[in-house]
Amino acid sequence: MVGGLLAGLLVAEPDFDDFTPYQPKGTLMSDADTRAWWTTSIIDMAPGHIAFRGENVEDLIGNLGFAEMIWFMVVGTKPSAVQGALLEAALVAGVDHGPQAPSIAAARMAATCGVGLNNAMATGVNMLGDVHGGAGEQCAELYYDIAERMDAGASLDEATVAGLDAWRAQHGKIVSGFGHRFHKPIDPRAPRLMGLVRAGAESGEVSGRFADIGEAVQARLTQERDGRALAMNIDGATAVIFCELGLPAPLSRGLFCLSRSVGILAHAWEQMGEGRRNKGPMPPALLPLYKPREDG
Repeated sequence: MVGGLLAGLLVAEPDFDDFTPYQPKGTLMSDADTRAWWTTSIIDMAPGHIAFRGENVEDLIGNLGFAEMIWFMVVGTKPSAVQGALLEAALVAGVDHGPQAPSIAAARMAATCGVGLNNAMATGVNMLGDVHGGAGEQCAELYYDIAERMDAGASLDEATVAGLDAWRAQHGKIVSGFGHRFHKPIDPRAPRLMGLVRAGAESGEVSGRFADIGEAVQARLTQERDGRALAMNIDGATAVIFCELGLPAPLSRGLFCLSRSVGILAHAWEQMGEGRRNKGPMPPALLPLYKPREDG
């Protein structure tokens, strides 16, 4: 009996001619209201037509680089040559830091667990939080805060000291964007990125103001350490670029995620090619240290 009922349900074809979408009682949505359910200025898509920010996709393909396309999609205008080059430099600089980086290690481990490449990538990207990967957003917030203090009349040094005090009062002693567990006293990525910002400032395309702020923060932190240099890391340097480009602080995190996704993809793909299964965070010969719980 049950089998017959199920068979009937499986072969029954729904009648869509009289189908009416569910609407809350007392409402009636027009066609315009229905289309406005998702309203966007990013894409205009219809059968046979795709346009991004008002420009047909076929006119963009082959004429706009990927970094320029990212800018175009997010900002809504095409970048100048200097803007596009600075954004691309920041994206290139952050692509990878090896399996010592939790995002890369997690992606590689996921790749040995039988999941698809997209799942391995998502695992890595989801490791990018406030401490690892999101520090650029926090650093940009610090830079913008210092800039606002300067706009209010403080000198660069005064604004830097006050900005750092306010930062630490909210976030603690560690200043995002500065210091590195491996690269001491210089993160090799930072000087190159700062040099490109300085070159852009000479052309007048960017102000160079946030390069000054970033270097002032680094100098202040070094002074606090009795002259022991503290590296500006990749987050501090890319935050300089994103602030010079006028991008809101939260985009620093999103753009870093795009950048690091390249390394995550490469490592996940490499790991899949090795054919190893269930590779954990420690070699099999090592076991975690058991520590008995202390009562009380």
